[in-house]
This record gives sequence, structure tokens and C-alpha cells, in this order.
Amino acid sequence: QVQLVESGGGLVQAGGSLRLSCAASGRTSTMTTMGWFRQAPGKEREFVAAISRIGGSTYYSDSVKGRFSISRDNAKNTVYLQMNSLKPDETAVYYCSARHFLSGGSYNSETGYDYWGQGTQVTVSS
Repeated sequence: QVQLVESGGGLVQAGGSLRLSCAASGRTSTMTTMGWFRQAPGKEREFVAAISRIGGSTYYSDSVKGRFSISRDNAKNTVYLQMNSLKPDETAVYYCSARHFLSGGSYNSETGYDYWGQGTQVTVSS
């Protein structure tokens, strides 16, 4: 099993920045792609960004491309999400996720991930 713990959420004004972190523990050698999703009140969870374990290929939703940056430190088993130019409608709980190496599925779908953190609240005020 893999445990994921997010941190770095909080309250920020529109246009501001936050950096989220996700620390993995447990059988981290079984992880491959790691991703971030978010869920706003009354809405479905949506893909934000993902990064592969080998090569560090990155993927972003169109809504965050150019403003958010995902990175990972494999030695520390940690993935980061740098969020710039935040907007009020990006207020949501942000979840970290990880895929088991035996799993398939798309990097931008919830079904493509096997492990999830508890989430961290990001609130963007106008």
C-alpha cells in the first residue's frame, strides 16, 4: 500500500500563488505516474496535472496550462504543484494521487489512479 499526504493548501487572494506538496510513504517503489485532481463544492472531481515517474513527462488540463507546474522528487517520494495566477473559481479541495505500476487507464482520469490522499483545501478569494 501507498499513503499520500498533501500539504500547502490555504487561503490566497486572486492572482496569488500556492505550492502544494504530496509526500508518499509505504510501498513507493510500486508507484508510477502521480497526479493532482481537484473538487469544487457541488462539482465532480477533475484532473489538474500529472507527471510520470521515469522521464518526468508532464500533463496539464487546458484550464491550468501555463499557470500551474507539476514536479516530483523521486528521492523524497514527493510531488509538488506550483499554482500561479490563481482564480476564485479554482477554490477546491486538491487531491494527490498515484498509480500502481500494474495499473492502466488514462493519466487524466480518476480511474487511472490507485492511491489517493485526503486532500488539502485551497481557497482563492476575489
